[in-house]
Amino acid sequence: QVQLVQSGGGLVQAGGSLRLNCVASGRTSLTTYAMGWFRQAPGKDREFVAAISRSGTSTFYADSVKGRFTISRDNAKNTVSLQMNSLKPEDSAVYTCAAREANSGTTYYTHRTFYAYWGQGTQVTVSS
Repeated sequence: QVQLVQSGGGLVQAGGSLRLNCVASGRTSLTTYAMGWFRQAPGKDREFVAAISRSGTSTFYADSVKGRFTISRDNAKNTVSLQMNSLKPEDSAVYTCAAREANSGTTYYTHRTFYAYWGQGTQVTVSS
């Protein structure tokens, strides 16, 4: 069982930045897991934000965040992060990290159904 613990998030003005972190608790090593970030705004479906491969060499972003958000990972620290810059009010949502085992070091996953493990979610609110 993989337990993902998130930190970061909060309230920021439009144009500001926030950083979200996702850490695997216990003895779990994330080195064999591809990771992703998703978000869900009130009344909307959970949507894909960003994904990163097991090795960290491959990343992919939703068009809505491309150029503003950066996903990264530090396997030595068992951490995956989402740096969010130039935030907009429409970025407001609950953000959740996700993990799934991956055989390939370069494969990433963009659909929520591919992921087996999820963090607890954290609120990001961007005021105008």
